[in-house]
Amino acid sequence: MPIPVPKSLMSDAAILVVDDNPDHLELTVLALGECCTATDVATATDGVEALDYLFGRGAHADRDTRQQPRVVILDMKLVRMHGLEVLQAIRRNRLTATLPVVMHSSSTEKNDIAACYAAGANSYVRKATDFDELRRKMRQVHDFWLGVNERSRD
Repeated sequence: MPIPVPKSLMSDAAILVVDDNPDHLELTVLALGECCTATDVATATDGVEALDYLFGRGAHADRDTRQQPRVVILDMKLVRMHGLEVLQAIRRNRLTATLPVVMHSSSTEKNDIAACYAAGANSYVRKATDFDELRRKMRQVHDFWLGVNERSRD
């Protein structure tokens, strides 16, 4: 079980993981824990909480929004607010318009994947069927977005 990240440390998180399924969220954080520290990963259990974190609202009102994660790993089929709506809100806000967003979904539907890219996703990663595959995929996401990719300096 991952160590909870104190909210005071979450302001400098390099990765924000958004998933409303507690098992998927925990496994994703565990997989990322093999390539980064717990303080590098912030989590949100739904789209509203993710936007509050990114925009410094609600429980995150004291967060410095000039410090954004390097990448957001966003589940598409969230219950409270669909992942595409979250993605669109991210793209509309000047603070987050260029923030890389990796859609993370089990859907193999061509229309779902196309909708994600049309809404501004930077990539689409299918959810893994076992933990070894998840570890490999999260390592690749981490290495590319935090190691290879040059982020916007807006």
